[in-house]
Amino acid sequence: MSTSTPPPADPRTFTPTTLDLGDAHLRPWSRKDVESSALVQGLMDAAADPQIALWNPLPAADHAAAVKWLEVRGDAWDAGTLATFALLEGPATDSGREPVFLGAVTVRWTDRSDGLGMVGYWLLPAARGRGLATRATLAATEWAFRTADVRRLELAHAVENEASCRVGLRAGFPAEGTLRASYRFGDGQYHDEHLHARLATDPTPQG
Repeated sequence: MSTSTPPPADPRTFTPTTLDLGDAHLRPWSRKDVESSALVQGLMDAAADPQIALWNPLPAADHAAAVKWLEVRGDAWDAGTLATFALLEGPATDSGREPVFLGAVTVRWTDRSDGLGMVGYWLLPAARGRGLATRATLAATEWAFRTADVRRLELAHAVENEASCRVGLRAGFPAEGTLRASYRFGDGQYHDEHLHARLATDPTPQG
């Protein structure tokens, strides 16, 4: 009796992985995070922050919305289609205490069959000015190239968001051009965006 061989797993799948940055770490969101009052409150605080509300609108204004946001991220990790990490204070080995929430980094497919993705990030006010966005973006980018067969990763931000532009450049994403009136941001207006991108074959930034 012959048996069929299961099809190979899609190499372009985001697999939950914790990424250690030394003084902080990126941990995949999970449904269990709804049990953490600190994380749920952190999401609500992020949704209320003026900079995040403008450039990275977060549908987590109240407890129910924050819980739904977490459940969607858990489902996406299960499917390997969307990778959203919580950026937490301290090394990954420092467990057993209530997490100190700093921000989030997301890698998503824009064309999975072609290996094309996009990365985004945001930080709570207390975490800004430490280079964390750059280091977290760089870590998530290298992880995506190494483990999910990402071929090209794009990064886009409103032209007025100069801080995000600096993060992209420092993380090794050269600017490729301007997308005119390409995205409606939190103010309800369409803004021009700068497009940055890295290829899996590009050198990793040093320093």
